[in-house]
Amino acid sequence: MRIPTLEANVSLRAYNTFGIDAHARLFARFTSVEELRGLLQLPEVQQAEKLILGGGSNLLFTKDFDGIVLKNEVFGLEIIEEDDASSTALVRAGAGESWHGLVQFALDQDLSGIENLSLIPGTVGAAPLQNIGAYGAELQDTFEHLEAMEISTGAVRTFDRAACGFGYRESVFKGPLKNQFIVTSVVFRLLREARPNVSYGAIQTTLQDLGLAADTPPTPRQVSEAVMHIRRSKLPDPAEIGNAGSFFKNPELSQHKYDELKAAYPGLPGYPVPGGVKVPAAWLIEQSGWKGHRRGQHGVHDRQALVLVNHGGAQGADIQALAYEIIASVRAKFGVELHPEVNIM
Repeated sequence: MRIPTLEANVSLRAYNTFGIDAHARLFARFTSVEELRGLLQLPEVQQAEKLILGGGSNLLFTKDFDGIVLKNEVFGLEIIEEDDASSTALVRAGAGESWHGLVQFALDQDLSGIENLSLIPGTVGAAPLQNIGAYGAELQDTFEHLEAMEISTGAVRTFDRAACGFGYRESVFKGPLKNQFIVTSVVFRLLREARPNVSYGAIQTTLQDLGLAADTPPTPRQVSEAVMHIRRSKLPDPAEIGNAGSFFKNPELSQHKYDELKAAYPGLPGYPVPGGVKVPAAWLIEQSGWKGHRRGQHGVHDRQALVLVNHGGAQGADIQALAYEIIASVRAKFGVELHPEVNIM
């Protein structure tokens, strides 16, 4: 078995979408379960703090990483089972595959269920950790199971949906099992018969703007194109300006708290969720005066207040400080606590 090479003092600038030039004391790539197991058996790896890196699209480095970064490059996309009775198919994706690549693969195979999650950055392996979601859909809606290696033993374990403990941008891998497992593959149950979900946000309007008649059911690919159009109009491309997409989670309020705020701020949007109302963090941030705020080489995006940006050369600690100022500002104005969606290292 080939054990990947350990590299020393590696810049992580190219491996995080904020473009922060932090360095890893040690760095290695793995392309298979066997390579990962071999790496985990090395004494220098066992003794070091570990960071599993996918697309680096949900990370903010505030300092160098004094451990080992393990870059997940386990690839592969395949249909592993067809179920004619339920008109579904199981698709397995290697954890190192890009999430949007999986969406495109599904569409090419005439499968639907994840088209609303088009153009979300990052890798397949990172997606279950925070139960990614957008435009009325979440990963857990189509999730079947995943395989993950236990870091301490090298054993591979299968987690079904219940075992993952999915919540809003949460899973057991961000809680009780944090830093204990490395996802190697994920399996999804996708639909052969399309059931387009266009009820959330501006999808229906965008479909009509793109030429679809109002009374014509859209195809999954058309829904995907609409979602991509919306995302590109609202969110900056990390290749052009450093960012990690939505920096904060949308807070969920009790109905009582929401009604109080709605009385004081009639324009406050809200979306019913079990146990309360979800409020757009972007609205709270914009109303607090932060949209388009710039501070040297970092700031808040001028079209989407939920996105913090690195205009070039910013330090991660500066972006972190700005995030905490925004949190304090929203707390003072609305009595609502924002929580980062991005992992701050």
